Amino acid sequence: RGSFSSAVCPLFLDADGLDRDIRGYRDVRRGPDRCSRSLTLRSTTTPTIAHSEALGVVTSARRRHSGAVTEQPPARFLTIVVCAAGPAGEAYQVVELAQERGWAVDVVATPAALPFLDVPKLEAMTGRPVRSEHRKPTEDRGRSPSDADAFVVAPATFNTVCKLALGVGDRYALSILGEAIGRGVPVVVLPFVNSALAGRKPFAEAVESLRAEGVRVLFGPGEPVPHPPATGGERIASFPWTAALDAAGVHASG
Repeated sequence: RGSFSSAVCPLFLDADGLDRDIRGYRDVRRGPDRCSRSLTLRSTTTPTIAHSEALGVVTSARRRHSGAVTEQPPARFLTIVVCAAGPAGEAYQVVELAQERGWAVDVVATPAALPFLDVPKLEAMTGRPVRSEHRKPTEDRGRSPSDADAFVVAPATFNTVCKLALGVGDRYALSILGEAIGRGVPVVVLPFVNSALAGRKPFAEAVESLRAEGVRVLFGPGEPVPHPPATGGERIASFPWTAALDAAGVHASG
């Protein structure tokens, strides 16, 4: 004889309401035996009725209580780097969009971007501090923004784009982005610059240099285009946060 008790009884004992299933099964079998004996199966090549009924109860139990035995995959992790440009004040929108897609989010800001941000709101949304400086040597590392599965730099300024292409890492944001590019992690840059700055040779060369290293820069023909000087305020409402997430592979899980 083989026994189901070791595999089945713990499931019954842990599942709310399944004692009724056991009692009902015992009534059918008309036996006073305990669970370990009620669910004893004959070792035959053809499943018995008791075998089928027992398997049916187990299947039903697992289906009703699948939440207790099925582990959800961990959320993927996005770091959003915000620079000092008009759309920075709306950065909560991209946080919300990423979270709706099942991603955990960290926000990193350049020092100049901090006055644009509602820092308490962003920290309440993410459950994480908005970082603009390297951690202190005595501070526990924990999960770092540099550990992200993808990076979105939005809005990206003329200054940040040019420095990042040159490998300058004089700010925390630039440092973690430079490392991410070197590790081959998806990095998307969404500039917010006017046409006067975008027309400069250093900016054009920076865009091409970043693309040559595998960075997705959303700019130019078929992408967002620069705005005329002194008109940036008119473009804030239409800033394409969603396009940046899509380009970084920040899609809904499942």
